Amino acid sequence: MTTVIWHAPRVALTLSAPADGPVSVLSLRPADAAEPEPLLPEAHGEQPLVELTAFGHGRFPGSFRHVDTIIGRALRYVSHEELPGELRVVQEDASRGLRVVSVFQAADAPAIRTWTEVTAADDLVLDAVSTFATGSFLADAGLGSVDGLVVAHADNDWIAESRWQVEPLRTAGLVDVRRAAHHHQPPRTRLVLGNRGSWSSGEKAPTAALAAVHGGYALAWQVEHNGPWLAELGENGRGAYLLLSGPTDQEHQWSVRLRGGETFRTVPASIAVATGGVEEALQALTEQRRAIRLPRGADDALPIVFNDYMNTLMGDPTTEKLRPLVDAAADAGADAFCIDAGWYADGHWWDGVGAWEPSERRFPGGLAEATGYIRSRGMTPGLWLEPEVVGVRSPLARTLPDEAFFSRGGVRIAEHGRHLLDLRHPTARAHLDAVVDRLVSEYGVGFLKMDENTMTGPGSDRDGLAPGHGLLEHARALLDWIDGVQERHPHLLVENCASGAMRMDYAMLSRLHLQSTSDQQDPIRYATIAAAAPASILPEQAGNWAYPQTGMSDELRTFCLVNGILGRLYLSGYLNRMAPHEVDAVREALDAHRAVLRDVRGRLPIWPLGLPAWEDEWTSLGLQMGGHAYVSVWRRDGADSARLSLAWARGRALEVRPFFPATAGGWSWSWDADAGELEITAPADEPSARVLELRAG
Repeated sequence: MTTVIWHAPRVALTLSAPADGPVSVLSLRPADAAEPEPLLPEAHGEQPLVELTAFGHGRFPGSFRHVDTIIGRALRYVSHEELPGELRVVQEDASRGLRVVSVFQAADAPAIRTWTEVTAADDLVLDAVSTFATGSFLADAGLGSVDGLVVAHADNDWIAESRWQVEPLRTAGLVDVRRAAHHHQPPRTRLVLGNRGSWSSGEKAPTAALAAVHGGYALAWQVEHNGPWLAELGENGRGAYLLLSGPTDQEHQWSVRLRGGETFRTVPASIAVATGGVEEALQALTEQRRAIRLPRGADDALPIVFNDYMNTLMGDPTTEKLRPLVDAAADAGADAFCIDAGWYADGHWWDGVGAWEPSERRFPGGLAEATGYIRSRGMTPGLWLEPEVVGVRSPLARTLPDEAFFSRGGVRIAEHGRHLLDLRHPTARAHLDAVVDRLVSEYGVGFLKMDENTMTGPGSDRDGLAPGHGLLEHARALLDWIDGVQERHPHLLVENCASGAMRMDYAMLSRLHLQSTSDQQDPIRYATIAAAAPASILPEQAGNWAYPQTGMSDELRTFCLVNGILGRLYLSGYLNRMAPHEVDAVREALDAHRAVLRDVRGRLPIWPLGLPAWEDEWTSLGLQMGGHAYVSVWRRDGADSARLSLAWARGRALEVRPFFPATAGGWSWSWDADAGELEITAPADEPSARVLELRAG
């Protein structure tokens, strides 16, 4: 048996390569963690690193699961190669002429990034290929079964994003069938997390975590694809497994025919590990997100953006309506002003979009007059854009060729009054390039809110492909298009939005500046969304709406502004209608937010009340660096007090001071150093929130 041990700067990976079986993961641990004992092949649950099915080559035994594959069991180790920051492991199935390469990359994070490359010597139709599969977490956690594991995962939907739950793996779906009574045959049950269509987080966040109940080991993962994906948890003969993949035939109508010598590459995924619990694993994944980002100089500014949409103009901008908002945003201290939806249409616009020419009725003096006024007030002008759609009433629906759109069976797809551009086609890309270049050159746009409100369905079968593979190719073409836009316009910042956070993935976010976390218009409902966002995205990319309005009570206005401070405060609201004391509160919030932004990229998220659940009466998010933390606390309802767990400060003196607002305003707190708990008491007559600054002595 060959054992491959790869020591990256902050993670250690051990692989088993027996002569009579496929390569599997023995251990994946932080580099400074002790190796598990005993380090034996049976400790990892006999889960092959790669699972692969093709037409005519399925599973044994048959099930809905993507493990137990005939080809996965037939793979044999050939070689491995270590390169700077990378490990490549080669396996072959000689009888079928298949060569499979597993690629692992590591940077300055306790994590790996991985994908699979499959090359066929003869024609073969693949219908599922894993990005990564392992059963090693049981051995790494010192567990013998799934009974000692919890899983953390998040449901996601429009205006109800990031609804996290942490539950025992048995409760989540891996039922105990008492294998001994069935001759120790593995159960066929599985827990499946995933998404369909072009919304990578339309149903589930592509991030989750596994942790030992005793807290000694945890891993978190994210599938880095701007389209459909799958994460599967189940049991095999000796333990449990985790499998990650992009689209499959069973779930997503995906397959691809490899001609002799052709190679298919799966979507990548990152797996982070920690010697702790769910929170520590998500912190490790936070470090990985920073390590895989493709930073540009323009990203460093971290501007505060005012957007005219949410609870304000709501898609009805005009020059007359914008001018007082521009003045108010500039006076409050915003750095950029984004004109949101509607700027391109005289009236109803939903199913007529696509040309992206400004409305003369809305802007009698031209859109350049409006963007020029924004610039004259010291702010960067921005525009909303939904580039991937053409409305069914748009002239472009008749002038662009059919091949430039998604189609099924020769019929152009229409969803929600829109056709969907297929960015594999040069005409579609040329059209979008011309649009962006014109907006930048003619109107001085330095910020784009890139939206995607129309989910594609399974994909496009143009050129005889399976719909799912057409969608996969389009998703990759979209990333290439974004790369080209940023290369031509290095100072252009782009926000990622898809009906809020329906495409919240690190294929997109490794490239883009900001992520809309929701379209939720109720600030009270927004609290758990804002608190949970850093579980899925970097805090410096978490665009949390703060839309204060004149006439709000002091507590509601504060609550609304607290939503934005420990992320990227995305400002809206009729600031121009506010009384002086209300404007002062907004300015104070922006000053506090800028203080957070000074070192936000060095901070890790903490959840002193646990990962937020949708109906939680109290919730909390902190950003910690060493012995210092900013902590937001929201009381939405219920009891007037809560106890925040601050294990990092246990046994130490703790200085607590109000950060925003700068006065306690009826809130009080008491520190129990022995327990490591901060008891918070808030006024109970209405929802209330504060940001505190904590310093452990």
